[in-house]
Amino acid sequence: MKKPEGSAEGLTFMLTTSEVAKRLQVSPSTLSRWRATGIGPKVYWISQGSPRYREDDVMAWLEGLSV
Repeated sequence: MKKPEGSAEGLTFMLTTSEVAKRLQVSPSTLSRWRATGIGPKVYWISQGSPRYREDDVMAWLEGLSV
């Protein structure tokens, strides 16, 4: 994934709930429910009400679901 212009060097680009939900083809509310129950991908809280996800964590979570 290409880093957005103006992003700090060395920082991982973080995805929003909407971005992750769109990529997983689920609703943002489904991702929020997974987050609340602890079954979704690892989440980082930038501030209250601002969850963010690393693409690598989302991919690792998906790989962990495969059988």
